[in-house]
Amino acid sequence: MEAKRSGDNPKKRHGGFIFLIILILVVVSLVIMVINSRKPDRLELGKLDKGVKGAAFVRANELLIRQMTDNWLPNDLFWPTAFLDNMPNFQIGELEVVRYNVRVLRDNLSRMRTTDKLDPWAEGAFTALSNDPLKWWFPSAESKWKKAYKDLEAYSVGLKNGTSFFYPRADNLVELLSQYASLMGGVNTRLINAPQRKKTILPATEDVRRELKDGEMIQLDIPWRKIDDNFYYAQGVAYALNESFVAIRIDFYEVLKRKNSLKLVDKILEDLERCHFEPWIVFNGSPGSIFANHSLNLSGVFNDARQKIYSLMVALQQG
Repeated sequence: MEAKRSGDNPKKRHGGFIFLIILILVVVSLVIMVINSRKPDRLELGKLDKGVKGAAFVRANELLIRQMTDNWLPNDLFWPTAFLDNMPNFQIGELEVVRYNVRVLRDNLSRMRTTDKLDPWAEGAFTALSNDPLKWWFPSAESKWKKAYKDLEAYSVGLKNGTSFFYPRADNLVELLSQYASLMGGVNTRLINAPQRKKTILPATEDVRRELKDGEMIQLDIPWRKIDDNFYYAQGVAYALNESFVAIRIDFYEVLKRKNSLKLVDKILEDLERCHFEPWIVFNGSPGSIFANHSLNLSGVFNDARQKIYSLMVALQQG
């Protein structure tokens, strides 16, 4: 009997050792996932050269790109970050705004007229950002984001030495705001249809109606597992828009002041900041439920910011 007991001890120790390893792996995985699920802090633009037009806008986009490059999650293939979905969707939302920013920078902000040649650095950054964000290799998304960052740095140097240009005119700002409004329209459609996620037939919204035939309907089928994806994607868009508007307020200050629109920009910033709240669980409650509907809560503030952007466009277009 004593020999049998002594024979059992190595098995128990072996089982305990395996359990300890599994426990350590679980704890390490949870820590890694929590760290990678933290939303980014507000950007610090640092000291800007007031004599360089566009310094704030370019710097904000550089910082957003560097932030994404440092820890890009949507293309992760390996455990445990491959199981994350909230922050990857948040980052995709950030990327969308940066793409819109750099496209308008290339096509409008860096040129006096649309017939002028494209700035090579703005063009290079736009091309790099057009890469598939889910590609892990050949080329990886991160490598393209790094190239976009370097091209924007070169563009920034060009602004200082006079080889590149930035034109903070009202018409250029209207073009940028128009792109924002279009992006936000699509995001808001996702959010407001979250409660009706299966086989819902709805009329086209204003933003997509131009692309559809008269009276045509669109079909939405949003799986339950996509509710939080849409929520965090929208928050990523709101975060990057907020940082962009901070820069816009600096670079377009004279235009906004002349059009009596500074307070309107401040109101837009307030709404975009209100988009950043963190529920423990993203619920999809019905109007009569004790649970919140976080998608609709976010949609209300997000759409309010979008309507103010339309008002800002009208103010800028007036004499």
